[in-house]
Amino acid sequence: MTRAALFDVDGTLADTNHLHVVTWWEAFRQSGHDVPMHAIHRAIGLSSEDLIAHLLGDHRDTGQDSAISAAHKTLYATYFDRLPALRSAGKLLRTVAGQGWTVVLVTSASGHELEALRRAIDADEVIARTASSDDVEEGKPAPEPVRHALDLVGVSPERAVLVGDTVWDMKAGSRAGVACVGLLCGGIPADDLRAAGAEAVYADPAELLSRLPQSPLAYEGGP
Repeated sequence: MTRAALFDVDGTLADTNHLHVVTWWEAFRQSGHDVPMHAIHRAIGLSSEDLIAHLLGDHRDTGQDSAISAAHKTLYATYFDRLPALRSAGKLLRTVAGQGWTVVLVTSASGHELEALRRAIDADEVIARTASSDDVEEGKPAPEPVRHALDLVGVSPERAVLVGDTVWDMKAGSRAGVACVGLLCGGIPADDLRAAGAEAVYADPAELLSRLPQSPLAYEGGP
């Protein structure tokens, strides 16, 4: 039976969280909102709609939402030609795939942004499917993105592991019934990741790769 290794992208495979923080900060500023960067950082990993609601609250002028989101997309797009992959990100995906796991990306990114991220990671040959924010009605921390990823490859939750860098990833994976691995390279503390459901925490893709035999992604052999 197939096993699935589900990977978040921003902050997990690509070193982009702080680019998102700065571009969201500027997008909010352009619409007249002073949102602290530390608050934005903690919200990274939510869909655009949920991030705006989380940071501005339910009593905001929702008529501004589309303009704020569009401004963020425009500002972030200026980095598309130089998005940095995290150390050993592509090698991790290739190694995991070579050990019998089906690799699926589970991300809030879509369209040209996702294309740019995939170019940065440079491991397209082993990425079987991608579950993006366009595919579900509710984004992380709801379990729908993870469940959709599992449906794409026909894998049950107990045969899957989710690797991510935010509490939203860990909560989504836990609610979907999959084992969760947290990475610190997105800037979220280990205790927070564990409290949200991470069974193991590593510094970055490189450390996870070096400790793969002792991780939830250990090669078990067999089908």
